[in-house]
Amino acid sequence: MEWTIIGINILYAVIGVVLMFISYKIFDKLSPKIDFEEELKKGNIAVAIFIAALFIAIALIIAGALN
Repeated sequence: MEWTIIGINILYAVIGVVLMFISYKIFDKLSPKIDFEEELKKGNIAVAIFIAALFIAIALIIAGALN
């Protein structure tokens, strides 16, 4: 087992999570009329599905960029 490969994979995973968090925060700032956290607390399923789709789209973009 090569430890460098494992280390690089862990590094890519950390970079991906950080980039996803930053992307979400940027999107949150770009849409000031919608308070995603408050809508989720209210149980708004549409907002939850939208955020899930956003995370999947961002993950696909980041995965493509890291490869």
